[in-house]
Amino acid sequence: MEIMVQKFGGTSVQDDQARKKAMAHVKYAVSQGYKVAVVVSAIGRKGAPYATDSLLNLVGSNNSLLSARELDMLVSVGEIISAAVFTEMLKENGFSATALTGPDAGFRTNNEYQNAKVLDVKTDEILKCFKSQDVVVVAGFQGLSREGHYTTLGRGGSDTSAALLGAALSAKRVDIFTDVSGMMTADPRLVKKAKFLKNVSYEEVANMAHEGAKVIHPRAVEVAQQAHLPLRIRSTWDGVDELGTLVSDRDLSIRHYRTVTGIAHQVGLTQFSVKTEKYDPQTIFKLLADNHLSIDFINILPEKFVFNLDANESQKAKKLLQEKQVAAEIIENCAKVSIVGAGIMGTPGITAQIVAALNGKNIKILQTTDSYTTIWVLVRQSDLPAAVNALHDAFLSDHQC
Repeated sequence: MEIMVQKFGGTSVQDDQARKKAMAHVKYAVSQGYKVAVVVSAIGRKGAPYATDSLLNLVGSNNSLLSARELDMLVSVGEIISAAVFTEMLKENGFSATALTGPDAGFRTNNEYQNAKVLDVKTDEILKCFKSQDVVVVAGFQGLSREGHYTTLGRGGSDTSAALLGAALSAKRVDIFTDVSGMMTADPRLVKKAKFLKNVSYEEVANMAHEGAKVIHPRAVEVAQQAHLPLRIRSTWDGVDELGTLVSDRDLSIRHYRTVTGIAHQVGLTQFSVKTEKYDPQTIFKLLADNHLSIDFINILPEKFVFNLDANESQKAKKLLQEKQVAAEIIENCAKVSIVGAGIMGTPGITAQIVAALNGKNIKILQTTDSYTTIWVLVRQSDLPAAVNALHDAFLSDHQC
């Protein structure tokens, strides 16, 4: 028995038209002899009646009085509704199919409600269903805690559900269906010259996802990498023979691997600069951590230390620093641009090219740092379109995808 896992996001199951497109992909996989485990997200996105954010709004969202356990009980309903609705359509169209909740499908987690970690996936029930059914539809994003309560896996959790299920079932591969045809070298809404990537390594796509590319959750990629499980990022709206971007182990036989894979970005950041002559970095960072504020993009210099927070957390941080009478220079409305590529390590001149490209467009670099596979620069958000296009032209104009 060969198994295929197909995950459909919220826009892929948002209405009958979308679900019929999704069903075509399921039908094709079944016709090829696969048993298909379908993982679904909640129907639609923010504003849709059963989307996660809509369910949270029923209880006041961030101001809710419900406990984390009770919030998980609420939002898990979205995926359960989606699984039942999609299964109904499959049955109406002659498929032998059944629906399972995340707990039914064997997802066992810790007790970290709203951001639970999956401890085990017990596949007995799914394999039992496959003896008489061609398709099992599983509610993504959820599992069962040690105490027997519903848990959810955090934003993007359905991607992680699909990857974990694929690994547990030793699936042929996992297809992540969304509203784009695969990975691009940059966000095509900002970069008209962005190019389609046929193949990327786990490391490359995980870094792109961590740095703002929204097509797949990085945790799902990490799970797939550990299991050496091939992933494909595909569009629900494309034909069944259009296979999107293949995510797999890097082909080490390629002697000259591409230097830069793509340009990712994040918006809505606020930069904080604090002088070291007055404040110790360790003290400030502990203060922020004790108040559950997660900082990003950190530089510690002899004269100052610099860090960033997203828009929501920056407001809390500003208030906290004012209360503690910590003087900070603050720049709001910043954007982080990330140059990602497995070939960056050991390649000289990358930073020089970045500086030259941005200087050529009179774009001020507010901050920069790097790792083996990623170089980050912080710019003003108003400069973002020009910055991303300048860097794409500098590194990817002759890109072979």
